[in-house]
Amino acid sequence: MISEEKMRLYIIRHGETEWNVKRRFQGRSDIPLNEEGRRLARITAEALEDVPFSRIYTSPLKRAYETAMIIKGVRDIPVMTEPRIIEISFGEYEGLCCGKKDYNIPDPEFMNFFDRPEAYKPPRGAEGIEELKARTADFLAEIVHNKDMEGDTILVSTHGAALRGLLSNINHVALRDFWKGGVHKNCAVTIVDVKDGQAVITEEGKTYY
Repeated sequence: MISEEKMRLYIIRHGETEWNVKRRFQGRSDIPLNEEGRRLARITAEALEDVPFSRIYTSPLKRAYETAMIIKGVRDIPVMTEPRIIEISFGEYEGLCCGKKDYNIPDPEFMNFFDRPEAYKPPRGAEGIEELKARTADFLAEIVHNKDMEGDTILVSTHGAALRGLLSNINHVALRDFWKGGVHKNCAVTIVDVKDGQAVITEEGKTYY
């Protein structure tokens, strides 16, 4: 039987952190929002004030969790921390800088992460892009096929690479096209409509500031 109800996901990248400003790889490092990040989250919260969220899924890392809680506001809804939407791990390279002025990444091929994701080899202790895609696909499938959530409006608060993992699964793109669409700005929102288990991106990377 075909359902008439449509689920809607609002997927947001967390607000700004000091490591974002300094172009340092955060990964699993638990870096909080800075004041600008909180300001951007508050502006986004105001823009989404009338959205009838029924639940929130957030990465357990502080920057995503705080962003989610600012947007939640006074809503009395459940907030679930979800490890499958945590940021990709950069292992021993976390905290290193990819900015031109202070670039200090020792492996000349590391930037394949962005430039040739199909050739990326994670540093020691890090996670591969295919692993990221697999766990975000698992999370996405669990949500979109959940009959109990048909008609729900759900906020998903996550990170740059993890968000791209979710979207690449929705769009069924090859690994080489993982970054098609780029890294979303802090607090950028992507809207995904789900009907009968099929997810479609209706708006991508919208900012309200």
